[in-house]
Amino acid sequence: MEIIVASQNSHKIDEMSAKFGSSNGIFFLPMNKLPDYPKDIIENGTTFEENAIIKAQAILPFTDKAIIADDSGLVVDALNGEPGIYSARYKGCKDDTEKNRIILDAMTDVPDEKRTAHFICVLAYLDTDWNLHTFTGICAGLIHTTLDGSNGFGYDPIFYLPEYRTTMADILPEEKNRISHRALALDKFHNFLNH
Repeated sequence: MEIIVASQNSHKIDEMSAKFGSSNGIFFLPMNKLPDYPKDIIENGTTFEENAIIKAQAILPFTDKAIIADDSGLVVDALNGEPGIYSARYKGCKDDTEKNRIILDAMTDVPDEKRTAHFICVLAYLDTDWNLHTFTGICAGLIHTTLDGSNGFGYDPIFYLPEYRTTMADILPEEKNRISHRALALDKFHNFLNH
């Protein structure tokens, strides 16, 4: 079974593929494998779920295969939920390091007990009959005081996991593929497909 991913983000597709494994007979293909696909999807929803659905539905005219899209991001309590749905394009930053630095600078005087945050991922799945299903995963943690770790991407280097005493960017990829927000949403999706 081939599922078109409404993304060209290789990190996301790698995480999906690693979670399922090819032995399941499920293969995730980036949308740029389609002969034609939308080059610019306008994410104008006000929630992660709305944006995931917008992305999935944007691919519908271009394929008869099942489609999956995700919208995910970091929600920092002390920053009133920022970066939230703007995580990927936060404050016009040119790269992940710049985004992380902005958050760390904004959190300089925030005490440890108020550095709570969570990653959230919402998956929107459209089957070949265009039935829509959504799955949500949440991973709770804290905002670290520095960038730490060389694995992962995005906000992983500043997302501290108290139970591991390190950041998301410093745990093994196979561990991340078990506990991350995307992994938890994919678990729900996997269970859905197997029932």
